[in-house]
Amino acid sequence: MKNLKLIWLLLALLSFTIVSCDDDDEPDEIIIDSSLPTGTFTASRSGSLTAQNGTPTSGSVDLGTDEDGVTYLHFGSNFTTELGTGTVTIYLSTSDTFMADPANGNPDLILVGVVDENGESYFKISKTVSSSFTHVIIWCGSANIPFGNAQLQ
Repeated sequence: MKNLKLIWLLLALLSFTIVSCDDDDEPDEIIIDSSLPTGTFTASRSGSLTAQNGTPTSGSVDLGTDEDGVTYLHFGSNFTTELGTGTVTIYLSTSDTFMADPANGNPDLILVGVVDENGESYFKISKTVSSSFTHVIIWCGSANIPFGNAQLQ
């Protein structure tokens, strides 16, 4: 009998806790996506992706700024690549060839971000992009091969 009372007491406390933790009165949280440009995005250089190594990589890519002067790399709604490896990475490069040089800080590459879906997307670039960075490279780290590149003009 003592155990039965203890079980009922625990159930009552548990149900009170569940009901009292309801957050319906809390306002909805508003999340601002900082990867989207503010206002109008203006492309300064553009290109079309060329597939490499048998991948379906294609689409348009633009480098430009938003109204606040923040630099973005924009992939058009027609962008597609192979996403099965989970390690598809975007780089700005001084050539159409991926040339990693970690001992010297990779002077010919700027890491932009990881591709997680096909279609339109924006990638904020936190550093100044000099005119020497003429290409976008889609790189598969797990296979150590390029999936595609685009010359920015």
